[in-house]
Amino acid sequence: MRSYEVRLNCGITIPVIGLGTYSSNNDRETTEQAIHMAIKMGYRHFDTAKIYGSEPAVGNALRMAIDDQSIRRKDVFVTSKLWSADHHDPVSALKQTLRNLGMEYVDMYLVHWPVKLKPWACNAVPKEEEFEQLDMETTWAGMQKCLDMGLCRCIGVSNFSSKKVEELLDFASVPPAVNQVEMHPMWRQRKLREICADHNIHVSAYSPLGGPGNAWGSTAVVDNPLIKSIALKHKATPAQVALKWGLSRGASVIVKSFNPDRLKENITSFNLKMDDEDLLEIEKLEERKIMRGEFLVNDSTSPYKTIEDLWDYEI
Repeated sequence: MRSYEVRLNCGITIPVIGLGTYSSNNDRETTEQAIHMAIKMGYRHFDTAKIYGSEPAVGNALRMAIDDQSIRRKDVFVTSKLWSADHHDPVSALKQTLRNLGMEYVDMYLVHWPVKLKPWACNAVPKEEEFEQLDMETTWAGMQKCLDMGLCRCIGVSNFSSKKVEELLDFASVPPAVNQVEMHPMWRQRKLREICADHNIHVSAYSPLGGPGNAWGSTAVVDNPLIKSIALKHKATPAQVALKWGLSRGASVIVKSFNPDRLKENITSFNLKMDDEDLLEIEKLEERKIMRGEFLVNDSTSPYKTIEDLWDYEI
């Protein structure tokens, strides 16, 4: 096992730096070019989702790299996610994802949100009438069937609070291998990391830089004076400090940039050596969740009437 991989509870290994492929304009050519660059730089984990619309670009770029023998399929880790409108039939949803990717299997299939929508809901921000009552036990049975059928190598969740993870473990015959959540120096997820560690569930960090390139994101992490001063001290960049912090906490990080310089900067964050004093100072930073999920909350049709309901007061 290489140093930049960790072993999951399902027995396979996951590269600890992944390339996220969500972008608001979802330009296929730009995404494919970024993946080709990333492969050359050593990226081996590629994260997509049905709702991102990037599955065809991810699949095409990876197939081209496999065909020209730049990489082998077994050396690449592909993550995709079950959208909320597909909880009624995870198997059919994953089969569609595989058609989009042009692949026989994904390495990781995650439940994107603990939210169920009507089957025809197709927008990232659902309408009030599109919510349904979530029956996670039925959804998870469908996820386990995906695994049994060989459509994926591991299953997991995303945006699950500690409480929701523990509720899932009450009935899951196959535990989630991963919980992918927002995590960065200003949203450190201490309680969730401890709960997941207790159950051997790997935490994967999305927006490990605070999502500065996204409409909903923030530059608060990379602009933070402490993060900047640690970067200056180590002749590194604020992004490298934030990523190394996540890696030092045992998480994998899913970082999205299609810029060649940033791609290189992000993957070389491995090399940064931070000292205990740096880590202790980061622990003192005020915390603020950036992706709050307001679009999944309403007081009529959503099972979550408040933000606190969605995150079980872990916010």
